[in-house]
Amino acid sequence: MPVDDPADPRLVELTQLTDAAARTRIEAEHGCFVAEGILTLEAVLGSNHPLRAVLVAEPKLDRVAALLGATDVDVFVGPPPLLQGVTGYPIHRGVIASVGRLPLPDPAVLLAGARRVLVIEAVNDHENLGSLFRNAAAFGIDAVLLDPRCADPLYRRSVRVSLGHVLHVPWTRIGPLHEALDDLARAGLRTFALTPSGDRTVHELAGDRGDRIAWLVGAEGPGLDDATLAAADARVRIPIAPGVDSLNVATAAAVALALSSTLG
Repeated sequence: MPVDDPADPRLVELTQLTDAAARTRIEAEHGCFVAEGILTLEAVLGSNHPLRAVLVAEPKLDRVAALLGATDVDVFVGPPPLLQGVTGYPIHRGVIASVGRLPLPDPAVLLAGARRVLVIEAVNDHENLGSLFRNAAAFGIDAVLLDPRCADPLYRRSVRVSLGHVLHVPWTRIGPLHEALDDLARAGLRTFALTPSGDRTVHELAGDRGDRIAWLVGAEGPGLDDATLAAADARVRIPIAPGVDSLNVATAAAVALALSSTLG
């Protein structure tokens, strides 16, 4: 369907993408999130999330139409300047979509039988969060748990950076992490807090893949809360060269997840 007005009410779920407060309000009101780019659209189509509307630049229409096939969804088409007028910034990838959110699962359901879990505390950088989900998918993580201070993993930048894996890796929210560790213990998981001050190294744990493990990671800079570090079963570090303060949280998690992966 051709569109020529950025204020077309049918596009409301795709508007004001550069205004975080407005997006929070719109997504809460409509129960949606935004997927950007062909690869992300492919991930949506392969997930349980309902695709609600697609806005595509005219040069990308044939490719998007081939991807959608017989999918029953409204497809709006316009020139690139119209897409920028709707969203507030240039859409270089030529396609954005509105996608329905799903209810978050009960943490106990995700933890039942899970062998590898990634638990994230207070990570509010959307790119780091997207990278963590991409890493979780790469290393066969069974579930991701987010504390209340983590950013929304379905924010469009997180979804894009994750290459859409956030739509496939099981995840949910939990309460404050130092309190939720009791639930992890009851589920039979050992909790390893990743921190530069750890008294064990990831290499010491690499050979033991029989345990059910929950890796705990915190935000850039402050890292995990002191209460979380104290409550974890072990504090674990990645050996790095002298003079280097720490690794990016997504990079550090990738190292730990790779060494403890059950895929190898």
